[in-house]
Amino acid sequence: MGSRKNQNADRTLIVTTWNIASINNNPFEYWITYNKNPEYQKIMERIDTFIEQPGENDIPVKEVFTESMFTELEKRMHTLGWDNVRPYWNNYKNRKIVSEFIMDRTLSKNRLGSNLSRFTDTIDIVGSEGPACRPSVISMYDGDLSTLDKWWSSWKAFMFDNPLTIRLNDGGIGSLIPYQVVAPIMKSKYPAITEEESIHSLPLQTMCGAIFDAILIHIMNTVSTFEVWHPLKLEMAEALIQNKVPRTLDLLYKTYGKSDVITLQEVSHSFVDQSKGGPLGNDFWIYTPFDMHAVKDQNSVILLNKTSFPNGRSNEITPSIYESFTENHCIPVGGGGINVLTAEDRHGVEYVVASFHGSSDGRDTIPFLNALDKTVRGRKELFQRKLVLGLDANTFEHVGSHLDVVEWGKSYSKEGWTSCWGDVPEKTNYTTYNARTYIQAQLHKACTSSEIKHKGNVNPKDFILFKKDDFSVEKTTKDNTGEAKYIDNMPFPTLQFPSDHAVVSTVLKFE
Repeated sequence: MGSRKNQNADRTLIVTTWNIASINNNPFEYWITYNKNPEYQKIMERIDTFIEQPGENDIPVKEVFTESMFTELEKRMHTLGWDNVRPYWNNYKNRKIVSEFIMDRTLSKNRLGSNLSRFTDTIDIVGSEGPACRPSVISMYDGDLSTLDKWWSSWKAFMFDNPLTIRLNDGGIGSLIPYQVVAPIMKSKYPAITEEESIHSLPLQTMCGAIFDAILIHIMNTVSTFEVWHPLKLEMAEALIQNKVPRTLDLLYKTYGKSDVITLQEVSHSFVDQSKGGPLGNDFWIYTPFDMHAVKDQNSVILLNKTSFPNGRSNEITPSIYESFTENHCIPVGGGGINVLTAEDRHGVEYVVASFHGSSDGRDTIPFLNALDKTVRGRKELFQRKLVLGLDANTFEHVGSHLDVVEWGKSYSKEGWTSCWGDVPEKTNYTTYNARTYIQAQLHKACTSSEIKHKGNVNPKDFILFKKDDFSVEKTTKDNTGEAKYIDNMPFPTLQFPSDHAVVSTVLKFE
């Protein structure tokens, strides 16, 4: 062991981590600087006013999503065995569209208002050049949404009539109708949902999603005209979404292609397929988790430089991590969120490398690290390896019910780990600086353009961890431009930078 330490004394390891945020398929999701088209700012400011001061525009739900629409939807759901929604409709239909429905924090926290969007905004179709998109303002749907009647006809056909050839969770290929890809909402994950709502969550989230889509179309066609806002949406979609994977791959290859290890979070199947077939795949081994999720598409992926790790042999130990969670913690991450493997570099140095994506409140991040640490300490052949972890910890400057970044630092340093930001991470060392608009499914996270810093997602979330005995930090950088530099107080993503998380890269010196 002593000779190996001397042999590696002057060596470095370049590690890069990035949450590439593959699930953002709504061109209106985030506030952006968009000087190319002045109509953008005008429309967004009118929407702010509509939501913040609805006044007489705050009409009952039933005047937008009508009784006849619900009756049609109820009949469709009845054929699927989805019943017991009419009592909920009787509650919702008389609510005001803004103050009592889309701004209802309960519908945001229990996910009844947003879960449909999560699964059906964009569905990748096997063998197709483009995805299938739910007819909505907040998807990449390019059809006619000029009236609610036209929208409703297209929405029903999309959700219930047209089977799509998609990749299944087990890796196979199958034919599913969009309503079949929607997952139930579990109370264990979202405590705000009631037991009864959880039991009926499939029909409830379908109904609430339809109401939500109808309201957004009503708002857009009130503050603007379809002939103005729709071309703007398509223009933004091309810049922010349709070219996102190629731009992300290009950025990784050109700016971070010299990294020895790259850990990515929120990675889609499409991204993996395109990366393996391009320059990045030529230079890196690309490892996906054993439980890679084809519908949720928020997977953690590990890339190892073929020059640094020439044999390409690895052994995924993710199942052992799941087994190491303590009994009082249910496994907190859905399929694909954890990826842990072993590898050996060209010098014979052995590693455990991990990529992890924490839940939105960060409360599963410490349990994950404890499970990883327990697994490594419990197996001698793992404990002797060098440990490298890249993650979106989902830690926060202002806590509330979320994981405090300082608490996170105390937790990992107590176990002998440290990070690229040290033992005590700074609360203002932001790796996210973004804010959601009011044109997206989780309005409790939205703010006006003047509130971005105060109410936005401006937090220190992204880390590279390692054992203190293994490495020391030579240099760490963060990047929100794609040019290996970070501009303070600049909201992102931008038209040039495709993610809402900064790239974090560190040069580690062997101890």
